[in-house]
Amino acid sequence: MQKEKKDYIVMSIIIGVVCVILLAVMFMQFKTVEETDITAIENMREVELRTAISEWKTKYEETAEKLEANRKLIKDYQEKIEKNEETSSLIDYDLKESDMILGKTDVYGEGVVVTLEDNSECKVTYSDLIELINELRYAGAEAISINDARIINMTEISQPNGVMTINSETRVHSPYVVKAIGNQTYLSSTLNLKDSGFIDTCRARGMTIKLEQVKNVPILKYNGEMKTKYMMKGEEKE
Repeated sequence: MQKEKKDYIVMSIIIGVVCVILLAVMFMQFKTVEETDITAIENMREVELRTAISEWKTKYEETAEKLEANRKLIKDYQEKIEKNEETSSLIDYDLKESDMILGKTDVYGEGVVVTLEDNSECKVTYSDLIELINELRYAGAEAISINDARIINMTEISQPNGVMTINSETRVHSPYVVKAIGNQTYLSSTLNLKDSGFIDTCRARGMTIKLEQVKNVPILKYNGEMKTKYMMKGEEKE
């Protein structure tokens, strides 16, 4: 009886110890699992946070790059606009200068006015007008007109059947008022050369001629159409 009781007590103690050991092992396993789960969760949150930060950093960098690119583009556009405005102004200026040189605009400036008139002794011929124009150009005239008809490089002066015409269209009659814009001194000196100058030569023939220096000579623009007969655009063709 005592032996059985003793065995029961020993068995109970063993069972108790085993239970304690099992409980301890279970507790340790639970704690390990719990700690593992928390660590995993924390690790997951940290990874997600890092990923989110990385994504936002990437987006920020991309946005910053786009912003910088847009700023550069705007700057380029502004520079182009400024250049275009400058270029446009220069082109407008060049066009105005070209039109003025070509005779497409009304002009004025210092110069001379030469009046040739027919008389009983001598009549003005087309060759006289051509010679006068050449003398004026030689003296540096920048613009010339005959009876307000603008003379340009392609102007043709003729006298078919005794009628003076310019470019076969505009008829001009005596008195012939030839206006020229340029340096008054050069123009007058060239025309007034003693004996060999245009003025003395015409007077020697009995022509009525008068030369005036004018501070403000108005010359009207060329109204005709500018046509070329022989010039062609492009490279030389054989």
